[in-house]
Amino acid sequence: MRAKFDEQLEELNGNLVEMGLLVKKVITEAVEALIKQDVSLAKKIMSMDDEIDQREQVIESLCLQLILQQQPVSGDLRLVSTVLKISSDLERIGDHATDISELAILLSSRQCCKRLEYIPQMAEITMQMVADGIDAFVRKDIDLAHDVIARDDKVDRLFDTIKNDLVDQIRNNEHNSDQAIDLILVAKYFERIGDHATNIAEWVVFLLTGMHKDSKIL
Repeated sequence: MRAKFDEQLEELNGNLVEMGLLVKKVITEAVEALIKQDVSLAKKIMSMDDEIDQREQVIESLCLQLILQQQPVSGDLRLVSTVLKISSDLERIGDHATDISELAILLSSRQCCKRLEYIPQMAEITMQMVADGIDAFVRKDIDLAHDVIARDDKVDRLFDTIKNDLVDQIRNNEHNSDQAIDLILVAKYFERIGDHATNIAEWVVFLLTGMHKDSKIL
């Protein structure tokens, strides 16, 4: 019985890692589509959202089967719960990659009103946070998870910098105000990706300690 349970847990882990790699890929390509104003790449990313949603549904189904059939307790229950939560955050990250791709298409029709300086930097940090969050789960590395959580403050500061800079531009140049607003939205989506990466890391801490945001759960 335990051998079958371990096999199902391994399958669950494998599905989550594959979903994480797919989500990392769409974020990377969304950044490329934005910077290179590549409409075809942006459309390709948008078409991949259904695949990410399907992967989340597979993981949810596997988690429910494990809970109903195996009735896990303690550490095993924490693992199943963690995978369920992380897959939800990964799905939302995929949604934001689609949102960024839609804006990349809108922004592709004309030269950018401002040199993209901080947005690629923000994107690089958030992409690495997602990758490290998944890596922390795979390696059960609590120090890496805490490092991911700490990086969210830098993402928030970059968002404030981008937002304030573009708001000033809107005030001074009405001609490019629509484009500046779209860029603020792009930055906001990356800020949200950082939040979801932080959530992933916090669930890794929960997996390893039973604590979630200073509260004992399991």
